[in-house]
Amino acid sequence: MTAPALARPGFVERAAGVSDSARWLGRLMLAPAVLYIALVVAVPFLMAIGYSFSNVTIGTSTPRFVGLENFRNALQDPAFLKALGNTAIFSLVSQTLVIVLASILAIALQRRFRGKWLVRLLILLPWVAPISLGSIGWLWIFDPVYSVINWTLRHVGILGPDSWPIWLGQPNLAMASIIGVHVWRTMPLATIISLGGLSSIPQDIHDAAEVDGAGFFRHLFVITLPLVLPILLVAVLFGLVFSVTDMIVVYVLTRGGPFDSTQVLASLAFFKSIDGGDLSGGAAVALFLLPVLAVCAVLLLRLARRAEVV
Repeated sequence: MTAPALARPGFVERAAGVSDSARWLGRLMLAPAVLYIALVVAVPFLMAIGYSFSNVTIGTSTPRFVGLENFRNALQDPAFLKALGNTAIFSLVSQTLVIVLASILAIALQRRFRGKWLVRLLILLPWVAPISLGSIGWLWIFDPVYSVINWTLRHVGILGPDSWPIWLGQPNLAMASIIGVHVWRTMPLATIISLGGLSSIPQDIHDAAEVDGAGFFRHLFVITLPLVLPILLVAVLFGLVFSVTDMIVVYVLTRGGPFDSTQVLASLAFFKSIDGGDLSGGAAVALFLLPVLAVCAVLLLRLARRAEVV
């Protein structure tokens, strides 16, 4: 815009009017976020939908529409069915542990004690630290030779001289390992959300319960948890989305092994599309749980709204 245009009468007034308008100012402030979401999320999402209905590969120059063939092939693939079951186990077990442990931590952090700021800092570290670096650290912790867990357990007498678990080399232990790392990573976010919900409960309610003689467990299950339930459901929703769509922990620790025992849908989609070159098949695998996640999101949000109204 030229200098004469800026100097025209009324330009400054119009700009000031836009900045003073709540509607236009809100749109202006939201524009960068909307543009970012459109470029980073919407465009790849629409491309994945288009790929899933075609036969596109890394070397394909002219993709062809194939309908639901990629989805039918996925349902007939034993690796996909195995990854689907692993995803369900991984998500349900990890989120159950996250919500329980996060609620306990949030209740503990509400109390006053010396070094509270340090405890909060240590709890937040897994979330703010890069997950790739954290996973590499856990890779050393689960090392088959230098595992600090095994050496500690042997030192305290839990492991005998002939017992030495291979955490990432045995199917059940490998699944338990990635669940443990995922809980370690996502628990800080759930703790902060739960702590925010607990802080929103008026102190008068706690004081009234104390005057009425309510014990700890009655106070917890009759007052605290029902009031914080809407916030916990939101934390569950975020946790489900993270656990279903994230593949970094699996990729760094196990690459889906041993014998696909830790392969989840997100990692299978990556290996099939990027490593295998089958972009259409990988897109179909990645989109398979989209309707399930949408239904879970609607149900959890409705439950949160009902709990909030009650």
